[in-house]
Amino acid sequence: MIDFAKARRMMVDGQIRPSDVTDRDLLAAMLEIPRERFAPEALASVAYLDRDIAVDAKRALLKPMVLARMIQAAELASGDRALDVAGGTGYAAAILARLAGSVVALEDDATRTRRCGEILKELGVANVTAVTGPLDAGWPSLAPYDVILVNGAVEVEPHGLFGQLNEGGRLICVLGGGPVGKVMMYRKDRGEIGSRPLFDAAEPVLPAFTRAPAFTF
Repeated sequence: MIDFAKARRMMVDGQIRPSDVTDRDLLAAMLEIPRERFAPEALASVAYLDRDIAVDAKRALLKPMVLARMIQAAELASGDRALDVAGGTGYAAAILARLAGSVVALEDDATRTRRCGEILKELGVANVTAVTGPLDAGWPSLAPYDVILVNGAVEVEPHGLFGQLNEGGRLICVLGGGPVGKVMMYRKDRGEIGSRPLFDAAEPVLPAFTRAPAFTF
């Protein structure tokens, strides 16, 4: 039988701490939240490896190191409102819920949304609202958000989400598909969106954020 608590400790000590993740609350959340519960049962045994874990054909749990660095860069405060885009079964939302005041977990498939809500309820996570809708449209009825986390790569900047940022709000995503993606930080300052690259990362491209095919003669 796998000792998942030991596996979580090895993940944090072997993957996350060496990647300059120092936020104590974030580290505590990743030590305590059972990542294996958010993975398909057949993949629970590899839930703590340094790899993406496929939830289904279109979603994956991001690599632990990548997710941790993205969340740390967002600099969440206890009263923040966060939007978790394409969070699949809710692992990222569960972590965000430990750091923020409230979280909206957005999926474009009702089955994923339902599964996310079920797992979070089982774990006693009460400050996450799981909703279903187009990913690129965000969830405007509960905007503005202090932090928006996009769980996956985007081929185009997510302009539809920028308008849902609060003043000073941060959006974190992986820009670019394939092996050349880069985690980007977008911040709203006096109504304008500025950006800066943070680190390299390769993650699956989300279909809602693919580049439109170029017209050719």
